[in-house]
Amino acid sequence: MAERYDPARVERKWQRLWAEERTWEVSNEPDPSARSYVLEMLPYPSGEPHVGHLKNYSVGDAVAHFRRRQGERVLHPMGYDAFGLPAENNAIKTGVHPRAATEASIASYRRQFERWGISIDWSRELSTHDPRYYRWTQWIFLRLLERGLAYRGEAAVNWCPKDQTVLANEQVIDGRCERCGTPVEARQLEQWFFRITEYADRLLEDLDRIVWPPNVKTMQRNWIGRSEGAEVTFHCDSLGTDYAVFTTRPDTLFGATFFVMAPEHPDVLKLNDSADVREYVNRAVSESAQERGAEAREKTGLALGRTVTNPVNGEEIPMFVADYVLLEYGTGAIMAVPGHDERDFEFAQRFDLPIRRVIDCGELPCTGDGAMVDSGRFDGMHNREAFDQIVAWLESEGRGRPAIHYKLRDWLVSRQRYWGCPIPVVHCPDDGLVPVPDDQLPVELPDVEDYTPKGRPPLAAAEDWVNTECPKCGGPARRETDTMDTFVDSAWYFLRYCDPGNDGAPWDRSVVDYWMPVDQYIGGVEHAILHLMYARFFVKALADMDLLGFQEPFDRLFTQGMITRDGAKMSSSKGNVVAPSEIVERYGADTARCYSLF
Repeated sequence: MAERYDPARVERKWQRLWAEERTWEVSNEPDPSARSYVLEMLPYPSGEPHVGHLKNYSVGDAVAHFRRRQGERVLHPMGYDAFGLPAENNAIKTGVHPRAATEASIASYRRQFERWGISIDWSRELSTHDPRYYRWTQWIFLRLLERGLAYRGEAAVNWCPKDQTVLANEQVIDGRCERCGTPVEARQLEQWFFRITEYADRLLEDLDRIVWPPNVKTMQRNWIGRSEGAEVTFHCDSLGTDYAVFTTRPDTLFGATFFVMAPEHPDVLKLNDSADVREYVNRAVSESAQERGAEAREKTGLALGRTVTNPVNGEEIPMFVADYVLLEYGTGAIMAVPGHDERDFEFAQRFDLPIRRVIDCGELPCTGDGAMVDSGRFDGMHNREAFDQIVAWLESEGRGRPAIHYKLRDWLVSRQRYWGCPIPVVHCPDDGLVPVPDDQLPVELPDVEDYTPKGRPPLAAAEDWVNTECPKCGGPARRETDTMDTFVDSAWYFLRYCDPGNDGAPWDRSVVDYWMPVDQYIGGVEHAILHLMYARFFVKALADMDLLGFQEPFDRLFTQGMITRDGAKMSSSKGNVVAPSEIVERYGADTARCYSLF
């Protein structure tokens, strides 16, 4: 017997035995035993896994083993979130194709997970860049398109000038690209969206059905941002245009003395296309919402040289563009009531605009309740009583209506990059947007020689691939050259794990309903308003199509915290990772895993 314990020898012996006996595999055959689905968020394969991965998968492995000891059949699979910008940017630098770099990383990740002794059912392994997987991502896209939940429209979007692509609102952090840190610009472009806003109320209400950390639920509630109030129409006579504003305080309408639009509002430059306004807009959109909304910040803005009509008193009030108004809230334009709003008050003082009291509630600016004054027929009424009556009057006059607004915006899913799932649509001169038939899926990603951003998608240069036949009329057509946001790939992967070998459908309904929802999900809190929101939306939409028999993907969520280095999240793209291999080889995988947990 060896005098000293040799972890490498002992661990490799058992790991080899587990692999030979396929110890951690579970079948989809009906079984009376209790079942449990334990899942960690799938990793992005870049370089080699670091100690953050070790901690995350050690947590999940401990839960999986615990549940097995309780007699449960445990599904504990693994896959890779393999599309994305890092591999594409690496290809630009090194000339190595994203597929080759990604698959080398996947091989490295699997070797490390096996060396760590994580109890994974490798028979269910998948990767989102595999055509056998993204065939079904495209299939889901087409089902959403059929139901009107996927659509193409023009919108003011976040544009990263370095990555040369559009970003979803959730991917802009403090006015900068989440990935590369470049200040973001606003552009008007045609894009693909998913209508997640159709599910806003259900996404809010069903948070009460799941056992998640309170802070994650709060983050989702705040991101959805439900507000009740009224939508009021202000008419701009010089353009012949009506502008709707959303307000939670219709009782203050008589106090509106000016009108403000967000710099990103698509009509700002229609109202005034001067160099000063353009410069102001470009400067404003490069700043974060937090910077623009900071209380201590001096209010800035420019007059647009136009007026709108206040619908309750017929008064013409001036229009401004100002950076304290955000496109994400309401309609991107506000009625400014300086007597009863602190920010409007500061702006009015700065630009010497009228400040009017319409509620007797104390020193201006005041936001409390009281009797209505200088408010026409509503004078003397308590403002809370007048609230509903003003809305009813606006509705009867065709100038407004009760409304519920959300901070949540539709999910922008198209990207002007190469390494992503192709969008299964063609553009036909005669038939417009035509979906690719199911029997022609997957639309496979072609090889291209140049991934460098040039202001148009790299796929546009693949002429042999782009030029195709219209599935509807048989005439010449062009494929969509945008690719999907990688969060689309990860919004449903947990469903595919249940039935990964199914070639005729993304899953068998009886199988997915047996395993789902995930009993214990493990991953970073940084995904609270990205992946976790999108996965919930997908499950609800698919359940509405009668493809699933449940409403929430993850019953329980554990956010394991983050291991940082030099004050930043570890990332291969940032070059600040700590590889656990040295610790594992010297002290053993059990020691490394135990240390990461405790």
